[in-house]
Amino acid sequence: APGSPALMSAPSPDRLDQLRAPVHWQAVDFISDLHLQPGEPQTFEVWRAMLQRPVSERPDALFILGDLFEVWVGDDVLASTASTDQAFWRACAEALRVFSVHTPVYFMAGNRDFLLGAQGLHACGMHGLSDPTTFDFLGQHWLLSHGDALCLADTDYMRFRAQVRQPSWQRDFLAQPLSERTAIARDLREQSEARKRNTANDPSLWADVDAAAARAALQATGAHTLIHGHTHRPAVHALGDGLQRVVLSDWDAAAHPPRAEVLRLDAQGLRRVPLPLS
Repeated sequence: APGSPALMSAPSPDRLDQLRAPVHWQAVDFISDLHLQPGEPQTFEVWRAMLQRPVSERPDALFILGDLFEVWVGDDVLASTASTDQAFWRACAEALRVFSVHTPVYFMAGNRDFLLGAQGLHACGMHGLSDPTTFDFLGQHWLLSHGDALCLADTDYMRFRAQVRQPSWQRDFLAQPLSERTAIARDLREQSEARKRNTANDPSLWADVDAAAARAALQATGAHTLIHGHTHRPAVHALGDGLQRVVLSDWDAAAHPPRAEVLRLDAQGLRRVPLPLS
């Protein structure tokens, strides 16, 4: 049956992709960490309004560098009537599919939506990217990543990541009934939120990208700038010798103050573009 676990394709293991922009591209946008979910409709509406802009106002491509979704337990969430949130996930997929008719969308898995497989990508009209990916654009070499693989000090998470990115683990997980996968994901999210609350008042406990690892990745790929998300701390970090990493903002339209922006890259360089929130 369509959408059954036996027919789903698990994402590929991490590897380095290379992407060269077509010569006619003049501007591209980057976003990450929207954490779209049924319980946060404000962020969804801001995102959908962004996708519904006239074609003349769009970039030449949109890059989503992970955690577009708060959780993704398998591509069958789009087809299974057993999911109470099916309508929400289908609305997300439809918005992306319509947008992608005129503007290519590239998706890199994050730590929340790494189980988005070939069927899900197809339903959303997106092209999958490996983490990391080098991107040649406007005569320069950029390095794209979600960023979680570079948070080396978060040893508990790094062990967890190594486990769940194994194809065998993913096959076993996707073989379970959707209800069980959803329950497991709910438990993991609750544990994650508890850890966030415990460290909320002590920034020194927050995991961040390892500067030496980021520098080494740039040197190994010949790029000068790493663009990533994951940490929810939008900033520019100089790494020496003209190298830098640029951190994308997370999105939360219900926060105080609200957060929703794209990072635009064009001939003028990188700049942050806040989105209308009403």
